[in-house]
Amino acid sequence: MTTSIPETSFAVPAPAQRLERAAAALAAHGFTVEILDDAAAARTRVKELIPEGASVFTGASETLRQSGIDEDINAGERYEAVKPRMLAMDRATQMDEIRRLGATPDVIVSSVHAVTETGSLVIASGSGSQLPGHAGGAARSIWIAGAQKVVPDLDTALRRVEDHCLPLENARTQKVHGWPSAINRLLILNAEYIPGRGTVLLLREAIGF
Repeated sequence: MTTSIPETSFAVPAPAQRLERAAAALAAHGFTVEILDDAAAARTRVKELIPEGASVFTGASETLRQSGIDEDINAGERYEAVKPRMLAMDRATQMDEIRRLGATPDVIVSSVHAVTETGSLVIASGSGSQLPGHAGGAARSIWIAGAQKVVPDLDTALRRVEDHCLPLENARTQKVHGWPSAINRLLILNAEYIPGRGTVLLLREAIGF
């Protein structure tokens, strides 16, 4: 397998019936799911879902960057944005505090690399920057996912991560940081047992990796 050329079939938005099938499966597994038209609708909906003054952590995400959601949260004054605080701290002397801040926000907003029609979410990361809080620390999680991320099953989801997402993220990381990316951490969310804790905003358009 090469990581230089992304698999283009994974960039095609899923049709309405597949989005609805994924949404129904996620709902059956305890997630709150909404199907929205586009990134602009998701941007508005995120503002509606997060109360003013909440502490909010944004996972590293092209979806959030492209939609403007990252800027809304981290550059505005509506929320207590966690990421700017973390970036301003000294990693040599304040790593414990940085870790705690990222692990326990009121809300984490992020994206996923795949949504299965069987009701699972798949998130991969090289450094863990997409993952803080998702495993249990945050009071609430909101994921925004473009229609191209919907796949039939978990095996296909993992292929999407390796064959499509990794080459794109590798190119981005090389350009921004000067080193390659890798799938060092992989989170699979099969269900949410606390009602209302996990919200998935599925978009009818493609966005992000």
